[in-house]
Amino acid sequence: MERGTTLFLKTAVILIGIPVLALCIFLVPEIANYTAVLYPDHAYLKYLVFIVFYAAAIPFYFALYQAFKLLGYIDKNKAFSDLSVQVLKKIKYCAFIISSLFVLGLPIFYLIAEKDDAPGIIIIGMVLIFASMVIAFFAAVLQKLLKEAIDIKSENDLTI
Repeated sequence: MERGTTLFLKTAVILIGIPVLALCIFLVPEIANYTAVLYPDHAYLKYLVFIVFYAAAIPFYFALYQAFKLLGYIDKNKAFSDLSVQVLKKIKYCAFIISSLFVLGLPIFYLIAEKDDAPGIIIIGMVLIFASMVIAFFAAVLQKLLKEAIDIKSENDLTI
């Protein structure tokens, strides 16, 4: 693959991380404070919002790092190696963790939506869950295909 293509993808990976960082810095505290305003008797909900979003940010950035590593392997012509399979496996697990965290946080979305009379908040939560599950399954399929391609390649190397 051309180096320009992977350079573009590496730039895209970095650009994907910047808005999420901005959301973590600016929007998550606002959501948490708004939750505390909606439910003053349940101040712990503020901390649950922080836990859900910041805990989801950790595997998100780890998955971005793994994607960056995968693009590095492609640059070095090591795309068809066990290293790439391991990277895809880690991305898959990160996506499952993110999805699980948002499933656990969905009751908080429900409470906010119920009090604020905004059912769109629940839809946003469901979209986050669905998107991370799609990424997890896509990474799982790619992992399986890459593993089969590596097996075929090693089999062909042995027969020649």
